[in-house]
Amino acid sequence: MYGFIGAVCAAIPAQPLLGAGGTQTPKMLTRKIKLWDINAHITCRLCNGYLIDATTVTECLHTFCRSCLVKYLEENNTCPTCRIVIHQSHPLQYIGHDRTMQDIVYKLVPGLQEAEMKKQREFYHKLGMEVPGDIKGETCSAKQHLDSHRNGETKTDENSNKETSEEKQEEDNDYHRSDEQVSICLECNSSKLRGLKRKWIRCSAQATVLHLKKFIAKKLNLSSFNELDILCNEEILGKDHTLKFVVVTRWRFKKAPLLLHYRPKMDLL
Repeated sequence: MYGFIGAVCAAIPAQPLLGAGGTQTPKMLTRKIKLWDINAHITCRLCNGYLIDATTVTECLHTFCRSCLVKYLEENNTCPTCRIVIHQSHPLQYIGHDRTMQDIVYKLVPGLQEAEMKKQREFYHKLGMEVPGDIKGETCSAKQHLDSHRNGETKTDENSNKETSEEKQEEDNDYHRSDEQVSICLECNSSKLRGLKRKWIRCSAQATVLHLKKFIAKKLNLSSFNELDILCNEEILGKDHTLKFVVVTRWRFKKAPLLLHYRPKMDLL
Protein backbone atom coordinates (compact mmCIF):
# COMPACT_ATOMS: atom_id res chain seq x y z
CA MET A 1 0.00 0.00 0.00
CA TYR A 2 2.89 2.38 0.77
CA GLY A 3 4.30 1.79 -2.71
CA PHE A 4 0.91 2.56 -4.27
CA ILE A 5 0.54 5.82 -2.33
CA GLY A 6 4.05 6.82 -3.32
CA ALA A 7 3.30 6.11 -6.97
CA VAL A 8 0.09 8.15 -6.91
CA CYS A 9 1.84 11.05 -5.16
CA ALA A 10 4.56 10.92 -7.82
CA ALA A 11 1.91 11.27 -10.51
CA ILE A 12 0.53 14.46 -8.92
CA PRO A 13 2.57 17.62 -9.57
CA ALA A 14 4.03 19.13 -6.43
CA GLN A 15 3.99 22.85 -5.61
CA PRO A 16 6.95 24.94 -6.87
CA LEU A 17 9.86 25.38 -4.49
CA LEU A 18 10.17 28.78 -2.85
CA GLY A 19 13.54 30.46 -2.90
CA ALA A 20 14.87 33.36 -0.88
CA GLY A 21 12.33 36.13 -0.47
CA GLY A 22 9.47 33.82 -1.37
CA THR A 23 10.23 33.69 -5.11
CA GLN A 24 9.46 30.51 -6.99
CA THR A 25 12.29 28.44 -8.41
CA PRO A 26 11.72 26.78 -11.80
CA LYS A 27 12.47 23.27 -10.51
CA MET A 28 9.37 21.13 -10.01
CA LEU A 29 9.16 18.01 -7.88
CA THR A 30 7.39 15.89 -10.51
CA ARG A 31 8.01 12.45 -11.91
CA LYS A 32 6.07 10.82 -14.71
CA ILE A 33 5.09 7.19 -14.29
CA LYS A 34 3.27 4.74 -16.53
CA LEU A 35 -0.15 3.39 -15.62
CA TRP A 36 1.27 -0.10 -16.11
CA ASP A 37 3.57 0.44 -13.12
CA ILE A 38 0.63 0.80 -10.70
CA ASN A 39 -1.85 -1.58 -12.36
CA ALA A 40 -1.24 -4.19 -9.65
CA HIS A 41 -2.53 -1.74 -7.03
CA ILE A 42 -5.75 -0.71 -8.82
CA THR A 43 -6.93 -4.02 -10.26
CA CYS A 44 -9.10 -6.73 -8.71
CA ARG A 45 -7.30 -9.99 -7.97
CA LEU A 46 -10.48 -11.98 -8.66
CA CYS A 47 -11.35 -10.68 -12.16
CA ASN A 48 -8.02 -9.01 -13.11
CA GLY A 49 -9.91 -5.91 -14.23
CA TYR A 50 -9.81 -2.36 -12.87
CA LEU A 51 -11.64 -1.94 -9.57
CA ILE A 52 -15.36 -1.19 -9.90
CA ASP A 53 -17.31 -0.37 -6.71
CA ALA A 54 -14.08 -0.89 -4.79
CA THR A 55 -14.75 -2.83 -1.58
CA THR A 56 -12.15 -3.41 1.13
CA VAL A 57 -11.83 -6.22 3.68
CA THR A 58 -11.59 -4.55 7.11
CA GLU A 59 -9.37 -7.27 8.57
CA CYS A 60 -6.47 -6.99 6.07
CA LEU A 61 -7.37 -3.93 3.90
CA HIS A 62 -7.19 -5.82 0.60
CA THR A 63 -9.53 -4.37 -2.04
CA PHE A 64 -11.64 -6.00 -4.77
CA CYS A 65 -14.63 -5.26 -7.00
CA ARG A 66 -17.76 -5.44 -4.88
CA SER A 67 -19.57 -7.94 -7.10
CA CYS A 68 -16.47 -10.16 -7.31
CA LEU A 69 -15.94 -10.16 -3.54
CA VAL A 70 -19.59 -10.78 -2.66
CA LYS A 71 -19.78 -13.72 -5.06
CA TYR A 72 -16.54 -15.13 -3.65
CA LEU A 73 -17.71 -14.81 -0.03
CA GLU A 74 -20.91 -16.74 -0.76
CA GLU A 75 -18.81 -19.91 -0.55
CA ASN A 76 -15.69 -18.74 1.33
CA ASN A 77 -14.85 -16.84 4.53
CA THR A 78 -11.22 -15.90 3.83
CA CYS A 79 -9.55 -13.02 1.98
CA PRO A 80 -8.79 -14.02 -1.64
CA THR A 81 -5.32 -12.44 -1.40
CA CYS A 82 -3.86 -13.32 2.00
CA ARG A 83 -6.31 -16.11 3.03
CA ILE A 84 -6.87 -14.58 6.46
CA VAL A 85 -10.23 -15.58 7.96
CA ILE A 86 -12.54 -12.57 7.68
CA HIS A 87 -15.22 -14.07 9.94
CA GLN A 88 -16.25 -17.65 10.56
CA SER A 89 -19.95 -17.20 9.76
CA HIS A 90 -20.63 -13.58 8.67
CA PRO A 91 -17.76 -12.42 6.41
CA LEU A 92 -19.99 -10.00 4.48
CA GLN A 93 -20.34 -7.89 7.63
CA TYR A 94 -16.61 -7.14 7.60
CA ILE A 95 -16.26 -5.55 4.18
CA GLY A 96 -16.96 -1.96 3.23
CA HIS A 97 -17.17 0.32 0.20
CA ASP A 98 -13.86 2.15 -0.36
CA ARG A 99 -14.91 5.41 -2.00
CA THR A 100 -11.41 6.91 -1.81
CA MET A 101 -9.86 4.00 -3.72
CA GLN A 102 -12.62 4.10 -6.36
CA ASP A 103 -12.11 7.84 -6.88
CA ILE A 104 -8.37 7.25 -7.35
CA VAL A 105 -9.00 4.49 -9.92
CA TYR A 106 -11.42 6.68 -11.91
CA LYS A 107 -8.91 9.56 -11.92
CA LEU A 108 -5.98 7.39 -13.01
CA VAL A 109 -7.68 5.34 -15.76
CA PRO A 110 -8.95 7.50 -18.67
CA GLY A 111 -12.53 6.80 -19.74
CA LEU A 112 -13.16 4.06 -17.14
CA GLN A 113 -15.93 5.82 -15.24
CA GLU A 114 -17.73 6.90 -18.43
CA ALA A 115 -17.52 3.35 -19.84
CA GLU A 116 -18.86 1.83 -16.59
CA MET A 117 -21.80 4.25 -16.44
CA LYS A 118 -22.60 3.40 -20.07
CA LYS A 119 -22.62 -0.33 -19.28
CA GLN A 120 -24.94 0.21 -16.33
CA ARG A 121 -27.36 2.31 -18.41
CA GLU A 122 -27.43 -0.36 -21.13
CA PHE A 123 -28.07 -3.02 -18.47
CA TYR A 124 -31.12 -1.19 -17.09
CA HIS A 125 -32.45 -0.42 -20.58
CA LYS A 126 -32.09 -4.07 -21.57
CA LEU A 127 -34.22 -5.13 -18.60
CA GLY A 128 -36.75 -2.38 -19.32
CA MET A 129 -36.04 -0.69 -16.00
CA GLU A 130 -35.65 3.01 -15.24
CA VAL A 131 -32.06 4.15 -14.85
CA PRO A 132 -31.41 5.07 -11.17
CA GLY A 133 -30.87 8.75 -10.43
CA ASP A 134 -27.38 8.29 -9.00
CA ILE A 135 -26.17 6.70 -12.28
CA LYS A 136 -27.71 9.55 -14.29
CA GLY A 137 -26.00 12.11 -12.10
CA GLU A 138 -22.58 10.49 -12.31
CA THR A 139 -22.89 10.13 -16.09
CA CYS A 140 -23.75 13.80 -16.63
CA SER A 141 -20.97 14.90 -14.32
CA ALA A 142 -18.39 12.74 -16.11
CA LYS A 143 -19.57 13.92 -19.54
CA GLN A 144 -19.39 17.59 -18.58
CA HIS A 145 -15.92 17.07 -17.16
CA LEU A 146 -14.67 15.40 -20.37
CA ASP A 147 -16.31 17.97 -22.67
CA SER A 148 -14.70 20.86 -20.82
CA HIS A 149 -11.26 19.32 -21.27
CA ARG A 150 -11.80 18.41 -24.94
CA ASN A 151 -12.93 21.94 -25.82
CA GLY A 152 -10.06 23.49 -23.90
CA GLU A 153 -12.44 25.51 -21.77
CA THR A 154 -11.09 27.17 -18.66
CA LYS A 155 -13.20 28.72 -15.95
CA THR A 156 -12.28 31.52 -13.60
CA ASP A 157 -12.23 30.88 -9.86
CA GLU A 158 -15.23 33.16 -9.43
CA ASN A 159 -17.38 31.25 -11.93
CA SER A 160 -16.24 27.91 -10.54
CA ASN A 161 -17.11 28.91 -6.99
CA LYS A 162 -20.48 30.23 -8.14
CA GLU A 163 -21.35 27.00 -9.95
CA THR A 164 -20.14 24.89 -7.03
CA SER A 165 -22.35 26.78 -4.58
CA GLU A 166 -25.36 26.49 -6.92
CA GLU A 167 -24.81 22.74 -7.36
CA LYS A 168 -24.43 22.29 -3.61
CA GLN A 169 -27.66 24.20 -2.98
CA GLU A 170 -29.50 22.00 -5.49
CA GLU A 171 -28.12 18.85 -3.84
CA ASP A 172 -29.10 20.09 -0.38
CA ASN A 173 -32.66 20.78 -1.52
CA ASP A 174 -32.96 17.40 -3.24
CA TYR A 175 -32.66 15.27 -0.06
CA HIS A 176 -31.59 12.30 -2.23
CA ARG A 177 -34.98 12.10 -3.94
CA SER A 178 -33.27 11.65 -7.31
CA ASP A 179 -31.39 8.58 -5.98
CA GLU A 180 -32.51 5.04 -6.68
CA GLN A 181 -35.23 4.30 -4.10
CA VAL A 182 -35.79 1.22 -1.96
CA SER A 183 -39.10 0.20 -0.34
CA ILE A 184 -38.65 -1.31 3.13
CA CYS A 185 -40.84 -3.02 5.69
CA LEU A 186 -39.44 -2.79 9.24
CA GLU A 187 -40.79 -5.51 11.52
CA CYS A 188 -40.01 -6.09 15.20
CA ASN A 189 -39.30 -9.70 16.15
CA SER A 190 -38.74 -9.19 19.87
CA SER A 191 -41.21 -8.81 22.73
CA LYS A 192 -38.79 -6.39 24.42
CA LEU A 193 -39.41 -3.69 21.78
CA ARG A 194 -42.60 -2.30 20.35
CA GLY A 195 -43.42 -2.15 16.68
CA LEU A 196 -43.39 1.00 14.59
CA LYS A 197 -46.67 2.75 13.86
CA ARG A 198 -45.52 3.20 10.27
CA LYS A 199 -43.40 0.23 9.35
CA TRP A 200 -43.42 0.90 5.59
CA ILE A 201 -40.82 3.40 4.43
CA ARG A 202 -39.17 4.39 1.16
CA CYS A 203 -35.70 5.91 1.07
CA SER A 204 -32.50 6.31 -0.92
CA ALA A 205 -30.63 3.14 -1.88
CA GLN A 206 -27.48 4.91 -0.66
CA ALA A 207 -28.78 5.01 2.94
CA THR A 208 -27.00 2.62 5.28
CA VAL A 209 -28.11 0.22 7.99
CA LEU A 210 -26.76 2.76 10.49
CA HIS A 211 -29.29 5.31 9.20
CA LEU A 212 -32.09 2.79 9.80
CA LYS A 213 -30.82 2.13 13.34
CA LYS A 214 -30.90 5.85 14.14
CA PHE A 215 -34.38 6.16 12.61
CA ILE A 216 -35.78 3.27 14.66
CA ALA A 217 -34.07 4.46 17.86
CA LYS A 218 -35.61 7.92 17.43
CA LYS A 219 -39.09 6.53 16.78
CA LEU A 220 -38.91 4.19 19.81
CA ASN A 221 -37.25 6.79 22.08
CA LEU A 222 -34.26 4.55 22.75
CA SER A 223 -31.23 5.98 24.56
CA SER A 224 -28.81 4.73 21.88
CA PHE A 225 -29.07 3.29 18.37
CA ASN A 226 -26.23 0.93 19.29
CA GLU A 227 -28.76 -1.11 21.27
CA LEU A 228 -30.29 -2.43 18.04
CA ASP A 229 -29.57 -5.21 15.56
CA ILE A 230 -31.15 -5.17 12.09
CA LEU A 231 -31.55 -8.48 10.28
CA CYS A 232 -32.38 -9.66 6.78
CA ASN A 233 -33.18 -13.34 6.25
CA GLU A 234 -32.26 -13.88 9.94
CA GLU A 235 -28.73 -12.55 9.29
CA ILE A 236 -27.41 -9.51 11.16
CA LEU A 237 -26.48 -6.65 8.83
CA GLY A 238 -23.31 -4.58 9.18
CA LYS A 239 -23.90 -0.93 10.01
CA ASP A 240 -21.99 0.32 6.95
CA HIS A 241 -23.95 -1.74 4.41
CA THR A 242 -25.98 0.39 2.02
CA LEU A 243 -29.55 -0.64 1.27
CA LYS A 244 -28.58 -1.21 -2.36
CA PHE A 245 -25.91 -3.63 -1.19
CA VAL A 246 -28.45 -5.44 1.01
CA VAL A 247 -30.95 -5.75 -1.85
CA VAL A 248 -28.34 -7.08 -4.28
CA THR A 249 -26.80 -9.60 -1.87
CA ARG A 250 -29.80 -10.76 0.17
CA TRP A 251 -33.00 -9.84 -1.70
CA ARG A 252 -31.92 -10.24 -5.33
CA PHE A 253 -34.70 -12.51 -6.59
CA LYS A 254 -37.45 -11.46 -4.22
CA LYS A 255 -40.20 -8.92 -4.72
CA ALA A 256 -40.34 -5.55 -3.00
CA PRO A 257 -40.53 -4.44 -0.28
CA LEU A 258 -37.26 -5.41 1.37
CA LEU A 259 -38.24 -7.09 4.65
CA LEU A 260 -36.00 -6.21 7.59
CA HIS A 261 -36.36 -7.14 11.26
CA TYR A 262 -35.01 -5.31 14.29
CA ARG A 263 -34.37 -6.51 17.83
CA PRO A 264 -32.25 -5.65 20.90
CA LYS A 265 -28.53 -6.04 20.18
CA MET A 266 -27.01 -9.48 20.74
CA ASP A 267 -23.23 -9.81 20.91
CA LEU A 268 -21.76 -12.35 18.47
CA LEU A 269 -19.31 -14.83 19.97
